[in-house]
Amino acid sequence: MPVIKAVRGKEPQIPEDCFVAENATIVGEVTMGKECSVWFNAVIRGDVHFIKMGNKVNVQDGAVIHATYEKSPTIIGNNVSIGHNAIVHGCTIQDNVLVGMGSIIMDDCVIESNTIIAAGAVVAKSTRVESGSIYAGIPAKKIKDISPELTSGEVNRIANNYVKYASWFK
Repeated sequence: MPVIKAVRGKEPQIPEDCFVAENATIVGEVTMGKECSVWFNAVIRGDVHFIKMGNKVNVQDGAVIHATYEKSPTIIGNNVSIGHNAIVHGCTIQDNVLVGMGSIIMDDCVIESNTIIAAGAVVAKSTRVESGSIYAGIPAKKIKDISPELTSGEVNRIANNYVKYASWFK
């Protein structure tokens, strides 16, 4: 059974159509939208501030979502994929975003809609990632505009695939 536990009187809100892997951890003030999935060894810690996730968010294996005590919550929009071993901390991620494997998004960042954060990128504190772009590197910088093919072929495809994968485990 996954670890799903209340902290400071606040407990995770997880719709019935979501998938949570047996060894995932979700604690505190976490609100998930519909058709979300939290995969093996992922941790979502809403103990120090709230975490709000939209619909069709997938938090892949080993990813960590956290916030900063009384300062920076984490807000994730709809149709967002958080790649394997990514760290998402005290930031806002808008709709239709792919956060690549092993990337790190720091406090007070805003990742605008229709973007890709490349695998291994480090988005420094307070960075605003412009809509329709791909950011990569350490620190992450814009490398190019996202094409409609990448939006449909990667961002939407991965989010939709994870809804399908989750159905295999229910």
